Amino acid sequence: MAAFNDIIKTGENVLVDFSAEWCGPCKMMKPILEELKSKMGEKVTILKVDIDKNPKVAAAYRIQSVPTLILFQKGAVTWRKSGVVQARDLQSIIQQNSKK
Repeated sequence: MAAFNDIIKTGENVLVDFSAEWCGPCKMMKPILEELKSKMGEKVTILKVDIDKNPKVAAAYRIQSVPTLILFQKGAVTWRKSGVVQARDLQSIIQQNSKK
């Protein structure tokens, strides 16, 4: 969890995808997040957290359903949503929440 905290605290836009291997909608997020990364490049850091392998992190953020996406700005949660979100919507949300 220490490495996770280091990443979310130092990153300007860190999008965390809480997911699980058994989750169908989580699998749908993979190409969406790849599209988002190709559009935004260095403007966003995307982390995928498997809730089954990282139960402490999942518990710390009260993850109750997957996929759950959380956007962090220098360690603070600025946006959160459960379910599949399209790349264009994520890009817009990240731009709206950027502190630039």
